[in-house]
Amino acid sequence: MGKFITFEGIDGAGKSTHIAFVSDYIKQRGVDLVSSREPGGTPLGEKLREIVLHEKMHLETEALLVFASRREHLAQVIEPALARGAWVISDRFTDSTFAYQGGGRGMSLAKLDALEQWVHPALQPDLTLLFDVPLDVARARLDATRELDKFEQEKSDFFAATRTEYLRRAAEFPQRFRVIDSTQSIAEIQQQIAAILDAFF
Repeated sequence: MGKFITFEGIDGAGKSTHIAFVSDYIKQRGVDLVSSREPGGTPLGEKLREIVLHEKMHLETEALLVFASRREHLAQVIEPALARGAWVISDRFTDSTFAYQGGGRGMSLAKLDALEQWVHPALQPDLTLLFDVPLDVARARLDATRELDKFEQEKSDFFAATRTEYLRRAAEFPQRFRVIDSTQSIAEIQQQIAAILDAFF
């Protein structure tokens, strides 16, 4: 039976660093694995990603576009893979929308709940790895990287609210969330991830 694993965290938390490690770790077990991302994951989703990351818009428009990309992602990638018994790992999923559009932007969580129930009423990740890091560390990492998208350019209060919502979600759904202290060394984090995956297998 297929499994669905998601990676979450504020920008600069370092989650992307560990996706390749998790992918290799799972593949070494002989598992058929699909790796994807949100927004995106499909040709249409990638077009919507560019709009969401770079165009200014009403916060509800933003949330609707993210969920539109997600519906396509589910229909074209996630659901077919799980149905054939493959595992899927995704760089972000609906927890990101609650964190960024709900926490950071202040959109009604009830509206996001309604969208979640519409778009994937019966599907949740089997495991969510939340990479958590203090805001100053995340900002220092972002400032040292590439040109920033509109979310990465947000102020500290936006990321504080985003992080708070992530941690609230983790407390609400402890059965699937594993919160990882992303201030640790890469080796320490990967050792922790390996232990989580071993228990998951």
